[in-house]
This record gives sequence, C-alpha cells and structure tokens, in this order.
Amino acid sequence: MDAARAPARYRGPVPATVVTSRPDAPWLPPGGRADVVLDPDGAPPAPTGLVRLLLRSGDDVFCVPRDGGTGRLDLPTCVVPDHDDGRTAALGLARAVLGRDVVPTMVGYVRNEVLLPGAASGNYPWPAPVCHFTVWQATGTPHLPGTWLPTDAASPLADRHWWPLLAAPSRLAVTS
Repeated sequence: MDAARAPARYRGPVPATVVTSRPDAPWLPPGGRADVVLDPDGAPPAPTGLVRLLLRSGDDVFCVPRDGGTGRLDLPTCVVPDHDDGRTAALGLARAVLGRDVVPTMVGYVRNEVLLPGAASGNYPWPAPVCHFTVWQATGTPHLPGTWLPTDAASPLADRHWWPLLAAPSRLAVTS
C-alpha cells in the first residue's frame, strides 16, 4: 500500500512538546518565563497550582465565569490546595462539572518559571521557582450552567495562557 493510502496509526508515547515559550511573560515577575507544553502521554507534573477542564462540542469549548467576579469566561478551574500533581483536583473538578465520576486525561500544561521565589518575587502566589497549570480533557454533558465558546481565531479565549494547547498538532501520524 502506498504511503498516501496508508491508514493513520498512533505511534505510541510521544515526548512532551513545548508548543510556545514566553520569556518575560507579563503575568509573571520580571525575568519569568512561561512554557506551554503539550504532553497527553506524560505524567502530570508537580507542583501544580490550578487544574482546568476542557470539554469540547464540535469546535466549541465549555466555559464558566472566572472566580473573582470579573465576568470573564474560562475553562472550569479549581485550585490544587496541596500543590501536588493535580490528579485528585482534576477528578473532583470533572465530577463537579459533569455530575458523575469520570477520569479526565491530561492534555498539557503551562509551566511558569520565576527567578525569585516567595515574597521576593512580589505578589506571585504560586510555588516557585516552577509551578504548573494543567489542562485536562473529559467528555460528557456539563451538569452546571455555562457557555459554549468558539475556538476560532476570533475567540474571546485566545488570550488565555493555555490557548496554544488547542492549536497543537494531532498525535496521529501516517507511518509507512
């Protein structure tokens, strides 16, 4: 069979891929860097500060208002209180959003790296020098009110730190 007609096959575990890197990311203390890492085959990293749940319906994603009363919409999110790898928090978040037990899978994460830990870095509330913010995916119908937003280039979500994970290339490849 020629390569053009060969079926797409999953090649197995793929190493973590840095999709984009932002030196001096504006949400970090001076000198900080944020890397967006696609890693669906990897182990969830620790420490993790927040977990987010990605639910898709076609080209739309499910969003809820952010905490803090800003009115901005974002993926459902919860804090990881003990800053472990976030698995338990992701399970709880999926249960809260979907109204049933489901095991979400990690898509990837934003890795923040800051030069000055703790109080020396200003108001940075997360573990330092490294903290992760993971995105987990599940399927199902949300059990709570929210809004489905498009994922096209004009999406109001396009400025979110995790956004590059949605545009990352597929893990399927044609092999000969």
